Amino acid sequence: MTEPLIRFKDVSFIYAKTHGGEGLHALKEINFEVFEGEFVAVLGHNGSGKSTLAKHVNALLTPTSGQVIVAGLDTADQEKVWEIRQKVGMVFQNPDNQLVATTVEEDVAFGPENLGIPSAEIERRITEALKAVDMLSYRLHSPHQLSGGQKQRVAIAGVISMLPKCIVLDEPTAMLDPAGRSEVMRTIHRLNKEQRITVLHITHHMDEVIGADRVIVMDEGRIVLQGTPREVFSQVELLRRLHLDVPQVTDLAERLRNRGCSVPQGILTVNEMVMLLCPSD
Repeated sequence: MTEPLIRFKDVSFIYAKTHGGEGLHALKEINFEVFEGEFVAVLGHNGSGKSTLAKHVNALLTPTSGQVIVAGLDTADQEKVWEIRQKVGMVFQNPDNQLVATTVEEDVAFGPENLGIPSAEIERRITEALKAVDMLSYRLHSPHQLSGGQKQRVAIAGVISMLPKCIVLDEPTAMLDPAGRSEVMRTIHRLNKEQRITVLHITHHMDEVIGADRVIVMDEGRIVLQGTPREVFSQVELLRRLHLDVPQVTDLAERLRNRGCSVPQGILTVNEMVMLLCPSD
């Protein structure tokens, strides 16, 4: 059997006590695996532990107890941290925090330059990374004059120029308008499908997980539900008890069922609903 790229084994994490109070138990006995090429989405309301989980994948945090293994490397091994961070790139909520240069191409080059990559190879990586996020025509622009969605795509290009096996995205669309969110989500899915980059996508937007291979739902530091998007969104009442919404079309299907209509569970897209309500001959 193929070994997972990422493995959490009985992982708990407690933030240190402050001002004499108790430490915050942010993760509690987490067990899950992510395999190469997967697109895994992690859902949860604020404070559920999903961002803390994300930061464990590239050793920004290490477990209080348990073990995180990335590509066979233990994140608690300080000698392996640099190697782990080359294999797992992080993209955060605010792209401005990841943009460090005066032009887009300089920004994308920052990571490879710090790895000591030869200039010709850096140039090739810049071109390929910007092509991958559909930003090649902006390579000489100032990143700080771009739209929010464009900035986030440049931040993603800066990560993929390091040739990671996995990208962890910690609510990358939280600060974007709907158009920017769509841009970024199209980019993430294209990287996953075309380049087989493993994606761990942390979000609270229900519509952003419909295209995932697997969805993990967190609450109070624990994994409380996981499965395909269809399996997870069939649990409408449980998701509501966890203070999570469901996609609008899934909510509509639930309302129709409650009124006696014969509508199957797990409806995820408008097209599925249209085909159900208006079947073609």
